Amino acid sequence: MPLKSELFRDDAKLEACAVSNQAHVIPGAAGMHVSKIQTALVRLNQAVLDGTEVEHQRYGPSTATAVLRYKQARDIVNRSYQTQADNIVGIMTIARLDSDMVEWEKQHGNSTPIVTREIYCWLVKS
Repeated sequence: MPLKSELFRDDAKLEACAVSNQAHVIPGAAGMHVSKIQTALVRLNQAVLDGTEVEHQRYGPSTATAVLRYKQARDIVNRSYQTQADNIVGIMTIARLDSDMVEWEKQHGNSTPIVTREIYCWLVKS
């Protein structure tokens, strides 16, 4: 099923993540799809991210921690092989991020700017 949020839909890497275990987004990944995940984490969970990770669109340690905290807060665990949340964005996680972003967009409007280092620094200060 295609992703529905304005932030995630039509992003090939995130769409693949939503349906394929081989397309999980893991620490070390980089690109616009990581920026979109970071944006969602900041919007939905008030994630605190390293500015360099944000600037370079990199899934580094602070992004991994933010993913883990998001998953722990929502009990996102694939019980068929896990006993606790991990720090990867897989099928279940991207589905939940997407549905949460749909709700966020309904409340705050559909234009969700990608979090850049400048926007992130402003969000953290306010």
